[in-house]
Amino acid sequence: MADKNITCKDCGKEFVFTEGEQEFYKEKGFENEPQRCPDCRRARKQARNNRSFR
Repeated sequence: MADKNITCKDCGKEFVFTEGEQEFYKEKGFENEPQRCPDCRRARKQARNNRSFR
């Protein structure tokens, strides 16, 4: 398994989906690759968490 370059669907920035991350996804049973870069994933998670406390 090699590192993969993926383009973020939110910001359009290219990010690396490392071998280690791929292994983690496989262990967790995730079938899809990430579609967002780590920054956008973090921002999206933060936005979801903020909405639940309103």
